[in-house]
Amino acid sequence: MHMNMMMKKVCGFAIVMVAVQLLVEVSPKAEAVTCTPVELSPCLGAITSSQPPSTICCQKVREQRQCLCGYLKNPSLRPYANSPGSRRVASSCGVPFPTC
Repeated sequence: MHMNMMMKKVCGFAIVMVAVQLLVEVSPKAEAVTCTPVELSPCLGAITSSQPPSTICCQKVREQRQCLCGYLKNPSLRPYANSPGSRRVASSCGVPFPTC
């Protein structure tokens, strides 16, 4: 009986360790981004003219990448988000333009 209890404790500990390992591996990938179009304001000049996007603009485009479909679906933001300038900036920053 003593050995049986010990095996249960070892198995329980192993299950907890596997769960912790899974959480550690998943956590960095599940980093939350607040979708705020204002975050893309450093890109305004590049979107509305032919100037190349700045490093900060590209950083913001990459950060907001998972938000781009939401911006495209928003009737107020769609004209800006789907403009040729936005497509050019995304391409220049190495971010594939989403197909939503």
